[in-house]
Amino acid sequence: MTPEELSGAIRGALLQAVGDGRLSVAVPDEVRVERPRQREHGDWATNIALQLARSAGMPPRDLAALVADALAAVPGVKAVDVAGPGFLNITLDAASAGELARTVVEEGSAYGTNDAERGHTINLEFVSGNPTGPLHIGHMRWAALGDALRRILAASGAAVTAEYYINDAGTQMEKFAASILARARGTEVPEGGYPGDYVARLAEQVRAARPDLLDLAEEEALTVCRDLGYDLQMADIRETLALFDVHFDVWFSERTLHESGSVARAVERLREQGHVYDADGAVWARTTEFGDDRDRVLVRSDGSVTYFAADAAYYLSKKDRGFPEKVYMLGADHHGYVERLKAIAACAGDDPDVSIEVLIGQLINIAGERMGKRRGNAIFMRELHDWLGSDPVRYTLARYPADSPLSLDGEEMRRRTNDNPVFYVQYAHARTCNVARLAAEDGVDRGDGFAPELLTDETEATLLATLADYPRVVAQAGALREPHRVARYLEDLAARFHKWYDTCRVRPQNADEEITDLHRTRLWLNDATRQVLANGLGLLGVSAPERM
Repeated sequence: MTPEELSGAIRGALLQAVGDGRLSVAVPDEVRVERPRQREHGDWATNIALQLARSAGMPPRDLAALVADALAAVPGVKAVDVAGPGFLNITLDAASAGELARTVVEEGSAYGTNDAERGHTINLEFVSGNPTGPLHIGHMRWAALGDALRRILAASGAAVTAEYYINDAGTQMEKFAASILARARGTEVPEGGYPGDYVARLAEQVRAARPDLLDLAEEEALTVCRDLGYDLQMADIRETLALFDVHFDVWFSERTLHESGSVARAVERLREQGHVYDADGAVWARTTEFGDDRDRVLVRSDGSVTYFAADAAYYLSKKDRGFPEKVYMLGADHHGYVERLKAIAACAGDDPDVSIEVLIGQLINIAGERMGKRRGNAIFMRELHDWLGSDPVRYTLARYPADSPLSLDGEEMRRRTNDNPVFYVQYAHARTCNVARLAAEDGVDRGDGFAPELLTDETEATLLATLADYPRVVAQAGALREPHRVARYLEDLAARFHKWYDTCRVRPQNADEEITDLHRTRLWLNDATRQVLANGLGLLGVSAPERM
C-alpha cells in the first residue's frame, strides 16, 4: 500500500461516515499522511481528526476512533491506534508494506514523479552572470540549486522553462571592450575595467581572429573587441555550465530589450496602468503604492533609461511570452530587488503574490582551496570543476537552503569516507548495484518470485516506509523551492539501506543454502532502493555510479 492509497482509504472512511450520518463535515480532497518520528508509532500517521474536529463538532479523539474503526477493516492495514489528542498511528501488514518494492521497480525512473505542480507554467531564471568574465563559485550555487529546482518542478508536473538573462547592455560592456583592447595593445586596463588574466587570453583570441585589430580606428577597434569578446565569453559560459550538466531553454539578451524598443514600450504600458508620472524632468514609477521604499526612476532627466526600466521590460517580456509564474533566483547583493520586482508586477496589473517569486542566495566560500588561481575571493567554476569535479560540488551546494551562508572545505568534499554526504549516498547506490551483481552470480533471480509478506524484519519495514515517502519529499521540495530536502532524504535513505544491508542477506550464505522467495523478495527491495537513490540523485544533477 502506497501513502496515496492509504490517504485515499482514510478519505473513504470519512466519506462513508458522512454518508451514513455518523459525521457531518466537509471532507477535504486530500488527506495527508506522514511517517511518524518514532518507528514504534507505526508506519504512517495523520492528524486529520485534529483538523476536522471543530467543524465536525466532535472531540478529536472521538473522531479519530471513528476513522480507526473503519480503517481496521481495510485490507493491508494491520493496526490503527489513536494517540495523544487525536493522532492516528497506522501500521501496515508486511505484505501490504512490502508490495511497494515491486511498485518502485516497475515504475522505474517515473517513481517519485507527481502532480503537485501540474497546471503551473513557470519561468525559472537563475545564474544570469554578466558576459564580462568567467562564472565563479557564487554563480555555481545558483547553477546547482536552480537546475535541481528545475528538475524537481518538472518531476512534480510543472511546465518549467529555465532562463539565463544575459546582462549585455550598459557601461560594463564598454569597459569590457576597452579592457580587451588595452591588453591587445600591451597596456594596462582603464580604471574601472577588468584586470583578470582571462582578459589577456581573450585579447589574444580577438587578435587571432582579427589580425588587423591594432590598425583599426579607436571606435571600430572597440566594437570588434566588444562583439568578439562577448561571443567568446558567452561560449565559455555555456561550456562551463555544461561541465556541471546545467543547461538552459532560453538565453535572453538584455540588449535586445533596448534595440527592439521594448524598454520604451514598457514605460508606456506601465503609464497606461496608471502607475507612471513625470517629475523633475524624469519619468517615475509610483512603486511606493506597492510596498517599495521609494518611487523608482524609469527615464532620467537626460533621457537615458534606468536598470529599473529594463527590469520592467524584462518582466513584461516574460508575461507576454506566456509565463504567469516567474521565479527569480538572485545573489546575496540583490535583497533590495525583492520589493522592486514585486512592485513591477503590481504596476503591470498582476498579483505579485502569485506572479513573481524572488529567492535570494547567501554568500559562499571554500576553505582549503589548493589551485592558487584566485580572483579576489572568487574561485572560477572551471577551476572548481578541475579541482573537485561536478558531483561533489552540485550535491554539496544543493543540500543546504539557499538562504544559509556557506563556508565549505574543498578537501572534505573530495574525501571518500562516510563523513562526506555525497560519497555516502553514491556509495549506497553502488552497493545496491554490487548486491544485484553478486545475487545474479549466485542464481538469485527477481523474476522467479516475490513474497512481500516475508519482509518482516524491522529494518525492512523502516526501509520500505522511507521509500514510500519519496514522492512526498519531491512534491514538498518543489512546492517550497527547497532542493535540499531531496538531498537530506537521500542521506536518510542511504542510512536505512546500510543498516538493512548489515542485517538482512539477499544472497545465500553458502553454496549449500537453498535460494528461496525471501532472497528474491529482498532483491526486489534492494533494487527498489537502487532506483530511488538514482532518481533522487538525478533530480540533483548528480551521477549514480554503479561501482566506487
